Amino acid sequence: MLNQKLLVSSHAPFYHNGTSIRGKSYNIILAAVPAVIMGISKFGAPALAVVAFSMAWAMIWELAMNKAMKRPISIGDGNAAVIGLIFAMMMPATTPWWAVVTGTFIAVVIGKQIFGGIGCNPLNPAVLAIAILMISWKGVMNFDQALINYEFDFYAPYPLEQLKNFGAFQTGAYPIHDLFRGMQTGGIGSSSGFWLILGGLYLLFRGHIRWEIPVSFLFGVFITALIFNLADPEKYADPYFHILTGYTLIGAFFLLTEESSSPVNFIPMILFGLIAGIMTVLIRNIGAYIDGTVLAILLLNTANPLLDKIKPKALGKGDYYA
Repeated sequence: MLNQKLLVSSHAPFYHNGTSIRGKSYNIILAAVPAVIMGISKFGAPALAVVAFSMAWAMIWELAMNKAMKRPISIGDGNAAVIGLIFAMMMPATTPWWAVVTGTFIAVVIGKQIFGGIGCNPLNPAVLAIAILMISWKGVMNFDQALINYEFDFYAPYPLEQLKNFGAFQTGAYPIHDLFRGMQTGGIGSSSGFWLILGGLYLLFRGHIRWEIPVSFLFGVFITALIFNLADPEKYADPYFHILTGYTLIGAFFLLTEESSSPVNFIPMILFGLIAGIMTVLIRNIGAYIDGTVLAILLLNTANPLLDKIKPKALGKGDYYA
């Protein structure tokens, strides 16, 4: 009787679609490269140094944590390199070395590894690092101050800074087609609309991100900015300006879509992106900070577990009758 098998179970016939963490990481890097190259061509060798230094230190921190926590070496999966690259894309080209080291430490060690590594982080590591630098050292993240020694062939003041200080009247100095082509100051890889959209479309077509979050986020930014603009066009910018400036586009395609900190179900993804878009414009227009994208993403990262409880009814679930 004791040897009788009461229940026999087996694994479902799972199908592997051929993707891997390493493959996704390298595709994200590939998608970001055009925007980074555009930034390097605009800001020069200092931008290249920040990108290389950031990626290197992100991998150093990852390796150090692997050793300290006696875990398998994981820098080969490319995730640390992605974190370092995304972090550098949002930083000024003249970022001091200590800010890069500090930022990558926050992203990899605090934002990722102490929660258990890849797949366990509740917050986007690169966004967390930017937020802490933005709050702790405002001068580092002040693009007008950081890029003061540059000479550009376009109107150089940071667009969102001008909007915050002088109202929508000042946005006339930034033609939409110039913003789209990257003729603006900002982060190394976050100020070129065309190349960020191209990189995002590449990730969408390759299946590495889904459309729900980017589309709902951009819709949230658009509709909220439109309402403000219709209410007071002299104070609040039009929605196209909001979409093409700041961290909006890098947020839509590279930040909000980070898998560990975003929902997996359809309705939660729509709400996640939509609320983040609304909060971005609310912070920009009536909040204390110039760009609300980073803070809005962190806010929605914390709400992600609650949002993801909204899910379809389980297959076969229902009432049973004798």
